Amino acid sequence: MTTYSTDRIRSAILLVAVLGLGWWAYAPGLLGNFLFDDFANLPALGAYGPITDSASFWRYLTSGGADITGRPVALLTFLLDAQSWPADPYPFKRTNLILHLLNSALLAWLLALVGRQMREAHAPGAAGGATDDRAVRHAALLAAALWLLHPLFVSTTLYVVQREAMLPATFVLLGLIGFVRARALVARGERGGFFYATAVIGTTTLLATMSKGNGALLPLLAWLLDAVLLSPRQPIHAPRQRTLWRYWRWLMLMLPTLLVLGWLATTAYTGFTQGLEATRPWTLYERLLTQNRVLVDYLLQLWWPRPYTLGLFNDAVEASRGWLQPITTLACALLLATLLAVAWFKRRSHPIAAFVVLFFFAAHLMESSVVPLELYFEHRNYLPALPMFWPLALWLCETGGRLRGLRRTLTLILPLGFAVLTRLGAGLWGNTQEQGLLWALRNPDSPRAQVNAAHVEAARGHLDAAAARLVAAQRKNPDDVAVALNLIGVKCRLGGPAASDIADADTALRETRNLGRLGFEWFDQGLAAVQTGTCPGLNLDTLDRLLDAAQANPRSMKVPGRRQDLHHLRARVALQRRDGDRALSEFNAALDARPTPQAALAQAAALGADGFPEQALAHLDHLADVWQPQQWRGMSMMAVHQWLLARQGYWEHEIAHLRGVLEEDVRLRGQPQQPSSQ
Repeated sequence: MTTYSTDRIRSAILLVAVLGLGWWAYAPGLLGNFLFDDFANLPALGAYGPITDSASFWRYLTSGGADITGRPVALLTFLLDAQSWPADPYPFKRTNLILHLLNSALLAWLLALVGRQMREAHAPGAAGGATDDRAVRHAALLAAALWLLHPLFVSTTLYVVQREAMLPATFVLLGLIGFVRARALVARGERGGFFYATAVIGTTTLLATMSKGNGALLPLLAWLLDAVLLSPRQPIHAPRQRTLWRYWRWLMLMLPTLLVLGWLATTAYTGFTQGLEATRPWTLYERLLTQNRVLVDYLLQLWWPRPYTLGLFNDAVEASRGWLQPITTLACALLLATLLAVAWFKRRSHPIAAFVVLFFFAAHLMESSVVPLELYFEHRNYLPALPMFWPLALWLCETGGRLRGLRRTLTLILPLGFAVLTRLGAGLWGNTQEQGLLWALRNPDSPRAQVNAAHVEAARGHLDAAAARLVAAQRKNPDDVAVALNLIGVKCRLGGPAASDIADADTALRETRNLGRLGFEWFDQGLAAVQTGTCPGLNLDTLDRLLDAAQANPRSMKVPGRRQDLHHLRARVALQRRDGDRALSEFNAALDARPTPQAALAQAAALGADGFPEQALAHLDHLADVWQPQQWRGMSMMAVHQWLLARQGYWEHEIAHLRGVLEEDVRLRGQPQQPSSQ
């Protein structure tokens, strides 16, 4: 066996060992439960019934509402774990972990491939080539191991819905690997290189984008790889090949990048001229200022890892109101500008370090710029940080030079240390209740974290502690609806809310910037408590007062979905009062706010179940006045979905079925009662 083959076998064994270490580090988190956005996205598995045939499959696959793409590739992978809802979380988390391990293997492959091509181009046939090649492979494996085992990515890997953030990285890595191999073919003058490059970049960009929107950045990332690392060291010498490559690069890399930049520019123009949606408590200008601080914090977390990160509660991140408000905004902006400038001007002398910096910022271009997403989320670093530790790994794996003993020691200690930190973090993800309490401790100014921790304490029977936590949170955030309403919920179990609690909730509902779905969900529980009489001091008049307060909030009323929710809740109150006509009027108003057959069917079913089938039929008649099955409108997955449902006649079938049931109820109600035989 040659030395080269032996080295490759050793590298394969090391890779298996790294992947095994990764599984060990993450294993405790596989026992955790679904969280937050999981419940908002995964129920699509059962939204149209179990996925058992082609019709239900296509309804599910086109049902995504995130991005204009709907992220169908991510939805498709969820079918590996369940075909209906509710479901067991373990298979979902296991698949996420397998995907994370796969991505680390692909990253090692990419870095080894690029490193070897750069070494061969720099010193072809040089003595000691085998040793150098071994160092390149080991550095690639070490860089991938540090990325795989970094504790910052625990919240991405073990949060099921963030598979949507992991899959773009998978296809970006596959695309870059194929791109590097195709470019090598072009450099050698082989005809198939251009076809291979086109097929790889086109296919993987499509799949990455259909997983999540930031996958569309793949052409830009490939261009950076070529411009900074490959072209200066592996030039294409044949004039015809060089010219064709220049045209190909513009067509397949720069043109898609310009389209993405054009879309971002349009988004920025709309945000600056028309403002953002009413639920955002900051302007687009303030968001851009804030991202300077956020990106620096991301970098600090990457280079100063810790076992327990901030987690999913980032609502306490303070928006920058100006360059000096807070002053760290300007300092962070100067630091980032310096990093970018140094990377660009040093791309010739220090190409790998420059590439890492430019890759990080380019991959953050969508989620950390003008798109008005929430200000901060750890998972946004999953793709940008892919090559982050490559320069460090190359230094540690050098075959000569100074500090050799220290470098060898760090090569062993760093992955093991990262693995221990990740296992500690994963253990927390495996215990949802302890996780909620620790996140509240680490996020004292986050209303969401405090509400979540209060739920944990209430579930454990510690009602006084839950109430005290919410009271303290309310002092800090008097306009937070979640805090105010959940405090009433806890007080219900402590003997009933005081008048001041109701007044505080009234104020929060009137002044909050974002009523959100939480208000709808709490009122649903409140209606049940009133019906069963389990909450002294909470009655239908109180609920009407709180709904009046919410309806008086001008920001919430600008959002059609919130208007629909409020009218729906008023109808539910009317049903408890046995006022079918008032309930019908409010349900019709809900449908006017946002005409959807889903809402109409649910509301008609509620009227029928409460003994008002005539009003339920009238509500379905109103649906026919305000909604028609959509033809293909617009370029989005939701448009495709609505077209598909219309083509299948899905809603017509569901409406006809419910109408038949209601008409039968009306017929039976009209029949005289038969005398008892007793």
